[in-house]
Amino acid sequence: MAAQLEGTPCWADAMFNDVEGAKSFYGDVLGWTFGGSPPEFGNYTRAYADGKAVAAVVPPMPGQEGPSQWCLYLAVRDAAATAVRIRDNGGEVLMEPMRVGDFGTMCLAREPGGTVFGLWQAGTHEGFGATGVPGAYCWAEICTREPERTDAFFPAVFSYRSRQLEDEAVDFRLYELGRETVLGRMGMTEDFPPEVPSYMNVYFAVESCDEAAARATERGGTLHFGPITTPFGRFAALSDPQGASFSVIDVTTLGDGTSGAPDVPDD
Repeated sequence: MAAQLEGTPCWADAMFNDVEGAKSFYGDVLGWTFGGSPPEFGNYTRAYADGKAVAAVVPPMPGQEGPSQWCLYLAVRDAAATAVRIRDNGGEVLMEPMRVGDFGTMCLAREPGGTVFGLWQAGTHEGFGATGVPGAYCWAEICTREPERTDAFFPAVFSYRSRQLEDEAVDFRLYELGRETVLGRMGMTEDFPPEVPSYMNVYFAVESCDEAAARATERGGTLHFGPITTPFGRFAALSDPQGASFSVIDVTTLGDGTSGAPDVPDD
């Protein structure tokens, strides 16, 4: 596998107080199966779609229990050097670069607008085994309450080109590497409850958005928006029973869209 450009989304995981409950929920909604939970790596458990590694779930360390949320990792060549750039540009390093066996090196950070994200310096684990297929990562957007600070930070740290979408109904930018659009950035409005902090909205592909959303709500999840058909696919914004926000999208169902709907790349 060719080395990914720095700043390319390469992995996603989430910490759950009830890991077995998370496995049951996502297994039903996204069709995931799960590997082993090695105690030497904190019972970190990979999720698989059609035999390909697509994400992971992990229990919190004792005393670290808290709200669940999905974390998106961005590929880097040198996690320590990137951590320096994060600090130099107003971000906060939440977890210093840490070697994870021979799998690679991870780091957790928070950008000035408040969104938590990860860095991944690949070793034997290069990242997603598949993307864009049912059950796998498809897209992500940074939902931020301070878009100006976010827009200054990410291009400085990862050399993204930033392009504003021409839509009066939504404040949305695209972050690009070369000819590829790798992330979106949405400015949060009063439509978001005030208690919701800035976060990374991770999209997983599904065969049917409506069926996935229905399964999620039947299993105790919450539907926040949609399903709605856009030029990029039919999607719905959800949260799981433990509060982690995510979206599902069927990229084969296309339509004219509705102003204000989140964007996804048109690779």
